[in-house]
Amino acid sequence: MGIPEQGQGVRRSASNVDENLEELARQARDGDSAALEELLRRIQPEVLRRCGRFLPYKQDAEEACQDALLRVARKISSFKGDSLFSTWLYTVVSNSARQTYRSMKRRSAEYPTESERIPNHRDPRTTSVIAGSRIDLLEALDRLEEEYPNLVAPVVLRDLCQMDYGEIAAELGLALGTVKSRIHQGRKHVRKSLTVT
Repeated sequence: MGIPEQGQGVRRSASNVDENLEELARQARDGDSAALEELLRRIQPEVLRRCGRFLPYKQDAEEACQDALLRVARKISSFKGDSLFSTWLYTVVSNSARQTYRSMKRRSAEYPTESERIPNHRDPRTTSVIAGSRIDLLEALDRLEEEYPNLVAPVVLRDLCQMDYGEIAAELGLALGTVKSRIHQGRKHVRKSLTVT
């Protein structure tokens, strides 16, 4: 009958927020347009934050965020509910961020010289060491996808989205051992790509 510790109340309210979000996602999946609007409004800050983990330049992260929100709106009916909505969202966000990066690469190839570059569009490699590292990682993931496409999703979900192994297994429909093995193999190939100069 003692007073709960301060952290316990925070956990309980965070849990209620998560439950509310999961319920909103189910309602949106079932065709409730008001629930979809509310869901998109509520997840937007988190989606932008997650996109920023992939893309260091703010405008690129914002572009990926808009793409991810559009994908959620269009594909919410494909959310089966076998896993948490937040887990499903990780996949949508990582795919959107990586697709935005590929699109940026194509656009920069269309404007090869500095004077022809997209106006006010900075090269992320020159922004900071961290930005350059992220771009190198995205390049390594693209190479991994070309050579071993089945290794990409587990690596992205674990190392960039910071999901736990069980969530990844549920999201990808794989055995836990398979997920761990693919992450180990994927990391090996990514590491090799990052050390090649």
